[in-house]
Amino acid sequence: MDKVTVLMAAYNAGKYIAKSLDSLARQTHTDIEVICIDDASTDNTPDILNEYAAQDNRFHIIRLTKNSGQAHARNTGLAVATGKYVCMLDADDWFSPNAIELAVAEFRKCEDTDSVLFDVVMEYGERSEHYPMPDFTTLPGEEAFRLSLTWSIHGIYMTRAALHKRYPYDETCRLYSDDNTTRLHYLASRKVGRCGGKYHYLQHGQSATHAVSAKRFDRLRADASMKEQMETMGVANEVIVGYEPQRWLNLIDAYMFYHCHGKELMPDEREYGMAEMKRAWHDIDKAALPASLSRKPGHWPMPTWRLFLLQEWAYFTLRDIFGRNS
Repeated sequence: MDKVTVLMAAYNAGKYIAKSLDSLARQTHTDIEVICIDDASTDNTPDILNEYAAQDNRFHIIRLTKNSGQAHARNTGLAVATGKYVCMLDADDWFSPNAIELAVAEFRKCEDTDSVLFDVVMEYGERSEHYPMPDFTTLPGEEAFRLSLTWSIHGIYMTRAALHKRYPYDETCRLYSDDNTTRLHYLASRKVGRCGGKYHYLQHGQSATHAVSAKRFDRLRADASMKEQMETMGVANEVIVGYEPQRWLNLIDAYMFYHCHGKELMPDEREYGMAEMKRAWHDIDKAALPASLSRKPGHWPMPTWRLFLLQEWAYFTLRDIFGRNS
């Protein structure tokens, strides 16, 4: 049986983590090692992890003394991983019992498969939705990479350990930059497959990507890092240019967050957010933006930074009036 390493970075996850760990303990593919990296939690997360490790020798605990974010925590676990394949499970999510078995089966079907996507189910309390995906069995790695730039395919998958260790998690930012690693894994894969194993992705306001925090602006710096890495790797210019519209949309989203929640941030956080948006605005190649944006209010590539700010303020203020920003 091929060993699979599961990386779990956990920070103050005591409310959810038992369900995640239970889903791993019950996997039908039993040859696994679960490396749980506690990112300096201040709640009962370490106690829960220790209980599972005491009951099941497949669970291994690493405790960090300084909170450093998911990417760094996962890299700490990746450094000691011994599995043939590697995947991750967030501490508030869970796998179906056969998820790992079905993913491994896809690798065995084709020697050229280097990454396998799980079937992601978005969990909204009493409601759940499958992540919408194009119809495919396998994709060439470059095509999967292109689709991942706009998240037409998601980034929850299993990959060969050798490939993962060649491209560890991007630690540019505490949030979002690990998305870049997913894209690089797809690009470096000969083929990217998919399986029916379900990854249940819990949606709740306490997650890092939903919290009101200045870390939300990290997406813009992560986007810049992705572009730099593509240029370094010699990715075709048409692909790099094709990424600019996504960066622009992320900039608009960042301003919407600033508009709606700026008053909840500290002054230095607001200053950081504005500086990141300005840097992104200058860095994005506006000539690469499609003409269709000129017909979409609030999305016009204005000629100056001040005009861009004025446009965004007016656009989202109008949305406030009509209750469209919630």
